[in-house]
Amino acid sequence: MPLNRKVRYGMVGGGPGAFIGGVHRAAAALDGEIELVAGAFSSSAEKSRQQGDALHLDPARVYASWEEMVERERARAEGDRIDFVTIVTPNVSHFAIAKAFIEAGFHVVCDKPMTTTVEDAEELCRLVKRYDTVFGLTHNYTGYPMVKQARELVRQGKLGTLRKVVAEYPQGWLAKAAGINMWRLDPSVAGISSAVGDIGVHAWHLARYVTGLELTALNADLTSFGKGYELEDDANLLVHYDGGARGVIYSSQISVGEENGLRLRVFGTEAGLDWRQEDPNYLHLLYADRASEVYKRGNDYLAPIARHNTRIPFGHPEGFIEAFANIYRNVARTIAARVAGEAPGEFDTDFPTVQDGARGVHFIHRAIDSGRQRDWVDARYAPPT
Repeated sequence: MPLNRKVRYGMVGGGPGAFIGGVHRAAAALDGEIELVAGAFSSSAEKSRQQGDALHLDPARVYASWEEMVERERARAEGDRIDFVTIVTPNVSHFAIAKAFIEAGFHVVCDKPMTTTVEDAEELCRLVKRYDTVFGLTHNYTGYPMVKQARELVRQGKLGTLRKVVAEYPQGWLAKAAGINMWRLDPSVAGISSAVGDIGVHAWHLARYVTGLELTALNADLTSFGKGYELEDDANLLVHYDGGARGVIYSSQISVGEENGLRLRVFGTEAGLDWRQEDPNYLHLLYADRASEVYKRGNDYLAPIARHNTRIPFGHPEGFIEAFANIYRNVARTIAARVAGEAPGEFDTDFPTVQDGARGVHFIHRAIDSGRQRDWVDARYAPPT
């Protein structure tokens, strides 16, 4: 790392009882290159203070609000303020927080979906370009080494011409829920979607990352099986890709017995591949006329980018935290290179960006539009100028 110190960050959100905040903190700390030094952990000043105490932070850098955090961190000396902010708040607040920190000169890591509207997403794209901001989006599943190996196999032409893409993300946590009340199901906080916006966008991004294919059209069947909320808890999308490939993107929160069943299958004219998030250290390459091959994490025969994102030898499982950590490490090293006036390493810029975030928000909105119209919609995306 081209700095003689750790990359420093502050967190907005992730207060007491927040699952994902702890995941982000563990991932950022994993390689010893990033240090949490500040935070506005809750909309409650008292809860923010409690979280800061639990993390042994300097009380002077535990803030009552993110607005206070922006102003007071900006006022600190150049070498003492945070380098970037991590945003792990409910969806509706992402845009305002990201915008304020970008305009104050800070880099950003943001949870997905990046914003709740396409207009806000495209405005963030413009701001990132204007302020030359490093912006990382935590589509963490692309951090797995074997996902990166899958992308390399596609790039090398091992699958031939791609014909079929099946991306699925079933969960079952809403299947037996009664009278549930949480922000992910509240459109005023989560935005216009639940199943697609929360997990379907992960499946879409994973498929795009591995295949490099862009959507041209989609037809969404959306259902709310549960009672007491209006957002969809089950989504089944037929999709068309550029180049003629066809696909299915399925996301569900009411699939009884499923836990976190993200899976990607890609079929070409020469071979197919199969990767499952619940068994992430193995990638299956499928053939019509000979036995399947199994690529195993941690081995020297893997592509350099897969080895770059591997920490321990084969036979020792790596998983969710490590995939998150790969994104954090790459973002931090890119920021460190920027601060030092150097070019980042060959693989350090391999992380989801603000443009991925905007494409994801566009995908969510097109899926909801299709579900409401009960018809095919144009899903092509033109980046903002």
